[in-house]
Amino acid sequence: RHLLSANYGAGSVAAHALNADGSVGARTGLVQHTGSGPDPSRQEGPHAHQIITDPRGAHVFAVDLGTDKVYTYRLDAQSGALRPVSEVRSVPGAGPRHMVFHPTAPYAYVANELNSTVTVYSYNPATGALTRGDSRPTVPGGSGPAVRNYPSEVAVSADGRFLYLSNRGHESVARFAVTDGGAALRLLDTVPSGGSWPRHLSLSPAGNLLFTANQYGNTVGVFTVNRDSGALTASGPPFATSSLGCVLPV
Repeated sequence: RHLLSANYGAGSVAAHALNADGSVGARTGLVQHTGSGPDPSRQEGPHAHQIITDPRGAHVFAVDLGTDKVYTYRLDAQSGALRPVSEVRSVPGAGPRHMVFHPTAPYAYVANELNSTVTVYSYNPATGALTRGDSRPTVPGGSGPAVRNYPSEVAVSADGRFLYLSNRGHESVARFAVTDGGAALRLLDTVPSGGSWPRHLSLSPAGNLLFTANQYGNTVGVFTVNRDSGALTASGPPFATSSLGCVLPV
């Protein structure tokens, strides 16, 4: 019944009503974030990068790169207003970008664009509150000359055993083991993304394929997913396309 959107430049989040025919109706909610972070070039003000719901649809979450925060809201089903519930800070200067929830355990994982880490957050489904846990680097140490790396998208396998993250700069997909019932991550390996600047990745509905959207390389990488190990194997050469920022298999 509602469309949720994150406005990066404005640093705000919004809700719009959806009409019976699927068209977008009037705006029903708008929340303006405020604040900044320690990076003067990227965090001079709020930059809402993503808005999602939890698996049950009980709460709405906005990930803001500019303020180093993840905000929890509740969507009023009748009025369509976004009601602030709570907020949690990332590591200063981390630049949280995108978040994904574990399919069954009360945890979420946030890719941090500015310090090349991924952070585990515990989640209270009753209150919507997130509590920050450990952060892990998204590229292996000693993997060659240092490159500036910007994590972008995260995805979790349907069984909750593996997390995948795209690395822009390192030009790779990282594979993590999800351990301790969802409370911890362990970097297993990285594989080349099949192009330059993998802005987005996604798993197929069946979970047997992973796709990367290589924005600057103008390619889509396709990988076969090993169900037992979670390992990725390139499924033929990447295929060419126009510049892209997202890939969504159906």
